[in-house]
Amino acid sequence: MARSKPTDPPIDLLGPVLGEVSWFCCGTAWGPCSTTGKGACGTCNSGSMQHAWPNTSDACWAITRPDRCGDSLSRRTCGFRHKTTALCSGASVITAIADCGPQTDLFCGERSCCGATCASNRLIDLTPAAYSKIASLSTGLRPCEISTA
Repeated sequence: MARSKPTDPPIDLLGPVLGEVSWFCCGTAWGPCSTTGKGACGTCNSGSMQHAWPNTSDACWAITRPDRCGDSLSRRTCGFRHKTTALCSGASVITAIADCGPQTDLFCGERSCCGATCASNRLIDLTPAAYSKIASLSTGLRPCEISTA
């Protein structure tokens, strides 16, 4: 059986990826967030266990372009679940895709650390409710590992 050629954008997450996790507001008011839009999937809420992923569609990929930072991320659509583990604390959360983002190519080379543990490039945005399960919202960014749930 012949191997298929890699696709652009990539479609398979073959293993965990390291990157930065940040948080964003969406949907109804919650914690530090006022009411905002419901995201690309139409279901996003700041108080839910959800996230934004940079490769939910061709249109999303065209905006976020994590490949420009050297990151190949799988195509996953609304509702797909990822596990995000904070490298600083080991705490993890499972969330479902509810939006497109972050715009990774705006943050190529950005690096967040806790002690000697570091990761680069914003690859996933969690809702405040989800982010607060793995880190304080005041941290804003944390190095993380992202895997399929």
